[in-house]
Amino acid sequence: MLDGIAYWDELRDSPSQLEICFAIFANVIEFDDHGQPTNEKYAERRAAVWLYRYCTGEQPPGEPEIEPWECRLY
Repeated sequence: MLDGIAYWDELRDSPSQLEICFAIFANVIEFDDHGQPTNEKYAERRAAVWLYRYCTGEQPPGEPEIEPWECRLY
């Protein structure tokens, strides 16, 4: 999804935006009873959706909008 997008150039000077990316991953990831992630790839994808939108100004085709709870900072 992020091939060809220079997202590091966009985020390098904006640490608060990078913080949101990490927050999305942390808010979405789930763990089983043994502490193993059960949806790591999905959490990565949701963070990538946010990066895509931040860098291009558009939602990736076919991806649902980022929900407010996904990017909430604690």
